Amino acid sequence: MAPRSRTPNLALTGLMREGGFGNAQLARAVNRAGAELGVTLHYDKTSVSHWLKGALPQQAARPAITEALSRLLARPVTSREAGFPGSAELDESPDVVAGVVDLGRADMDPSRRAVLGAGLYAAALVVPRFDDLTANGDLAPAAPAARIGAGEVTTVRQMTQKIADILDELGGGHARPMAAAFLVNTVGPYLRAGGSEVAQKAMRSAASDLVYLTGWMAMYEREHGLGQKYYVKALKLAGQADDHVTYCRTLRGMALQASNLGYGNRALELADSAAEAAPASGPRLVAFLRGQQAHGAAMVNDRRQAFRRLRETETALSRADGRNDHIGGYDRTAYEFHVAHVLWELGDQAGSVKALRRSNRYRPAAERQGRVHATGLLATRLMQMRHVEEACREWEHFLDDYMGVSSARGDDHFAALQAGLRPYRQLPAVRSLGERVREVARLKAA
Repeated sequence: MAPRSRTPNLALTGLMREGGFGNAQLARAVNRAGAELGVTLHYDKTSVSHWLKGALPQQAARPAITEALSRLLARPVTSREAGFPGSAELDESPDVVAGVVDLGRADMDPSRRAVLGAGLYAAALVVPRFDDLTANGDLAPAAPAARIGAGEVTTVRQMTQKIADILDELGGGHARPMAAAFLVNTVGPYLRAGGSEVAQKAMRSAASDLVYLTGWMAMYEREHGLGQKYYVKALKLAGQADDHVTYCRTLRGMALQASNLGYGNRALELADSAAEAAPASGPRLVAFLRGQQAHGAAMVNDRRQAFRRLRETETALSRADGRNDHIGGYDRTAYEFHVAHVLWELGDQAGSVKALRRSNRYRPAAERQGRVHATGLLATRLMQMRHVEEACREWEHFLDDYMGVSSARGDDHFAALQAGLRPYRQLPAVRSLGERVREVARLKAA
């Protein structure tokens, strides 16, 4: 019997022609996207040749293929558009409240959390515009006999503040499950309840803050696909609430996420979008947005824009009053951290280290998770500069805080510490620190 002929995949051929990339480049991009998704792929140019001739890749690999195509083309690409029929696309329900509750419920379930956290970050995601969200911001039907008012809104805002405090002191590993449970069990029913239009919009604004914070924690725990999903939900809730400030602040969080993943152009694009969309607002929010623009500009090596944005950040911060919004706030600690990132990206390593030290001096004592990250970053950069003894002193400070937090980013720094010490293990300072590192490793594993 003659082998069954296949229909060439003209859709995929067209996409590759549009982007001007070849089989090997696509295969490498797919393998990288698969690694982020948690799927080990070993495709090469021959694999892509088979797809072009009509072979269908395995279902588990298709999200990585569409994401790779999206990144190479700098626009969203679906499985169907890539010529893979029958592929399930992301089902985004128009019911924002249902989406928030479903996301939180999956995040609460230990059996589903690992799968949920492995979701792929979409670099080419189309971000909904604020005006489009407010134009389609009809409130969900109210549950009969359930009503909310100012008291329930205050409850959500106070709980969000408490969760942020726990995040600062004990880490996202402890704080995020609490946030997800509160979203499902309390905030979800509040969002479905009746009440005046003022009360319902205030509740959506408060919920948006909590969803933004939950997404930030997921991002911080390296669960970038999940963090992005929370961020999009926060944008939509902010739109329904006519809350332009939270919308812009969430966009800035998305810019930070893109910068963490090394997408410089995307980070700058999102930071610029946040700044352009920002309503007339106080100087602290202006500083918050300008600082992220400075980091994005440095990532694309736009020195002039980066330093101009830093000057604008410092000027705006100098005009801010003494009150700092704890959820997504901005202060001198955050400013110096931005300075450190800008200087490092532009090659001023010594200046970056000095800025990180200043950032830690300004940091409140209770912000232990933030200090774990900043000190770990400082020590890592000192090691890269081969200032080994100085780095060991910072690693000692890092370990003081690391033992008391549950933080995936802290775990990353600890792994970098262990790897970075090996080439210098004959130095007295390294031998001394090594004993403590082994003890911490035992305690963390217990």
